[in-house]
Amino acid sequence: MTADPTLSAADYRCYCDYPFVDVPHAAEGPLAGRRFAVKDLFDVAGYPTGCGHPDWPARAHPASETASAVTALLDAGAQCVAKTVTDEIAYALNGRNAHYGTPVNPAAPDRVPGGSSSGSAVATAAGLVDFALGTDTGGSIRVPASYCGLYGFRPTHGRIAIDHCMPLAASYDTVGWFARTGADLQAVGEVLLDEEPGADAPFCLVVSTAVDYLDADTRPGFNAAIERVTPHFRRVFSAVDMLLMEEDWGLTFRVTQAAEIWQAMAPWVEARNPSFGPGVKERMAWARSLGAEEIAFHQDRRATIQSQLRARIGLDTVLLVPTAPSAAPLLSVDDADLEDFRKRLIALSCLAGLAGLPQVTLPLARCRDGAPVGLSLIGSPGADRTLLALAAAIDGAT
Repeated sequence: MTADPTLSAADYRCYCDYPFVDVPHAAEGPLAGRRFAVKDLFDVAGYPTGCGHPDWPARAHPASETASAVTALLDAGAQCVAKTVTDEIAYALNGRNAHYGTPVNPAAPDRVPGGSSSGSAVATAAGLVDFALGTDTGGSIRVPASYCGLYGFRPTHGRIAIDHCMPLAASYDTVGWFARTGADLQAVGEVLLDEEPGADAPFCLVVSTAVDYLDADTRPGFNAAIERVTPHFRRVFSAVDMLLMEEDWGLTFRVTQAAEIWQAMAPWVEARNPSFGPGVKERMAWARSLGAEEIAFHQDRRATIQSQLRARIGLDTVLLVPTAPSAAPLLSVDDADLEDFRKRLIALSCLAGLAGLPQVTLPLARCRDGAPVGLSLIGSPGADRTLLALAAAIDGAT
């Protein structure tokens, strides 16, 4: 399904309700003529920064400075047209916000758009912008890209500066972006990434234990997507011995992320006692309850997982995994069921985060009812340009 050209930004509910600000941008540059939107975690001079919550302090006044990632895009000639809706304090993956509603998924209007970069994904999928900036901590680019049928990219942790952006979990937070084509995804990367060239990636490991997480109605379409990417590698192997999907890997991610979130949010929460919506309220309470011993155990385990993953991915190899276990959940699914699905989803999305690895998701698979599902390639540290080049090549060949 494609976006309805008769619908406006208001119909898609993807933009924050701030007055428009004419943000200066270069007249020329590699992104000249392209329009983009920015997730409402980043500061953009002249706009408030609301972080998806009405009580967030910076929502009350315009920012005086602009995040360096946004500045780089403006200097490259791109025009910033709006700030986009995010899940409250970016601590969710569904795209529902109890305060501001749920943006409409252009690829599947009866399904959630995915979060927390929901508004950026919807604006891109709807054709309102050419690309959009978001963040990815636990999957907040990759998941909505999968749900909305987009190309999405999470870089190597620390590769792109994330200043003037709300911190969620600092050792996981990354700047990411969406585009409708692999070429546009790569063009943004050419601006935001440093000059280090990408290496060839002639080998691909299909992580069988990750593919096993797919729902039954998703597997045929995903297998067909694997066949579409196979010609772009010298060899494709099935990595049946990679026990990546142990249940506690996802738990290790959730505990270590939650500990950092509480550390970052505690001063605000304790001072303002903000009201949180379903899901975020329970996760914040759980983050607050974690003990030092439990956190330390999972921090040590994270270091072990990172070593294991990085040792398995060489400079000339990528891992192939599903971005999500199925298409986006239906809007009619209640929050309790979405929380169960979230744990399954994190079992897939935690890999790149735990090891600080780059990941690109490609909109190549479909469920039986036509809803999109992403296929992801995970590279070694610093292989960002390699993944973006693969995305552009695969898109160009299909």
